[in-house]
Amino acid sequence: MTTNDVIGLAASYAYAIGLIALAEALRRLLSVPQELTRKLVHIGAGMWVFGVLALFDHWQWGVLPFATFIGGNYLFYRYRMFGSMDSENSTPGTVYFALAITLLFGLLWRPQGPLDRAPIAVAGAMAMTWGDALAALVGQRYGWHRYTVGRSTRSWEGSVAMFAATAVAIWLVLTRMPGSALSPLAATPGAGRALAATLLGAGTATAAEAISPHGTDNLSVPLVAAGMVLLVLG
Repeated sequence: MTTNDVIGLAASYAYAIGLIALAEALRRLLSVPQELTRKLVHIGAGMWVFGVLALFDHWQWGVLPFATFIGGNYLFYRYRMFGSMDSENSTPGTVYFALAITLLFGLLWRPQGPLDRAPIAVAGAMAMTWGDALAALVGQRYGWHRYTVGRSTRSWEGSVAMFAATAVAIWLVLTRMPGSALSPLAATPGAGRALAATLLGAGTATAAEAISPHGTDNLSVPLVAAGMVLLVLG
């Protein structure tokens, strides 16, 4: 363990505590609806992957905060400890999301080489962070055209928002991250392959979100999106 790893662990847990505290303050003091505070935590937690990439030297320590919150988020969900995150009808989606990020970064992130696939892990995380969040917000407010697949009911408006947000996020990650300070050892894909990975990743992520029941999209979406990007880019 290096000094940077220690700093990364301290910063990660401080960030998580601060994010939950902010969401709770918004709910209690300003009466911000739970669906918005939950999405704040969702997006804030997902975006912390960039903080992890910037701070840690070793992936084994870098995945620890997300792994910790698999159990932590389960306790929060099971006992409804924070109203900003979980209500009586909430799903264990926060547990699944922490599990998905732990798996992706544990398998793909290798900051010390020889080949780092962190951009693919981040692409999967961003599909959930922004794609699913905007799909839910747009679907709840503007989702007038509904469809049902199995036990899952979604809206076409939400699915379009999901695809668009996911495509933008994956494209930016695949074209900006490789070779940068966050992932200097990652291979840079050509524009054609990056575009193919973006469209296929966004398409499969949108399909996974549409058919995944009871919050399991927080697990299926990032894994499916990252898997498709990995398949295209190799």
